[in-house]
Amino acid sequence: MTSLPPNSKAHPVILAGTGPGDPDLLTLRAVRAIGAAEIILHDALVDARILVLAAPDAVLIHVGKRCGRHAMSQTEINRRLVECARTGARVLRLKGGDPMIFGRAGEEIAALRAAGIAVEVIPGITAASAAAASACVSLTARGRARAVTLVTGHTADGGLPPQDWAALARLDSTLVFYMGSRHARAIADRLIEAGLDPATPAMLLTNVSRPDETRRLARLIDLADGIATADLAAPALILIGAALDAAVPVATIRADARELS
Repeated sequence: MTSLPPNSKAHPVILAGTGPGDPDLLTLRAVRAIGAAEIILHDALVDARILVLAAPDAVLIHVGKRCGRHAMSQTEINRRLVECARTGARVLRLKGGDPMIFGRAGEEIAALRAAGIAVEVIPGITAASAAAASACVSLTARGRARAVTLVTGHTADGGLPPQDWAALARLDSTLVFYMGSRHARAIADRLIEAGLDPATPAMLLTNVSRPDETRRLARLIDLADGIATADLAAPALILIGAALDAAVPVATIRADARELS
């Protein structure tokens, strides 16, 4: 894709992450950007408590995609970003979590640059970090997890993505599956088939950092047991790995799962 020369009439479009949902977890820079924006294109997962920080006369455009329900295609979002920027308004693209992690920010940046429009990115707290903080679980632990692996839990059409399951099972890592609740059983089965211990600690979290947050602790083999319909519709995260064992005693994980179900 060939980029045009920078458009001197357009302000840079800002792509900002809003974190997992709690407005208290916004960065100061994101708060300032929200208050200064004249047009805000926001995802479905951006909390209403964050949108009220916008100026009273700001134009809010819902462009979110959630659980297969698309308010606008990615191609259309790209087009609207360019159109809005060319009006000379201060344009803000608000995304849940961090825009650079499973946020399709690369496609939007490419479209804006191709139109000669500058881009700035404001990072946000990604769900993996927020989940670890909420559950007081370190994602890395000496001798247990020397890495953290972020994995998408579904494809564009809602299916289970192809993965090198054997490689994931071999990693001395905490695995973090984003948007994987609908495929929790298949994820667990694939990892166990690939050699990961069925007793590996696992955690399913929904609505991380929000008032209705839920956490379910279990062994990998029991990960999908008791998942409610509400869990399937909510933004969810799956953590798997020995590092979780350091925060939750092995003998109590199964009991805790029953209490939280």
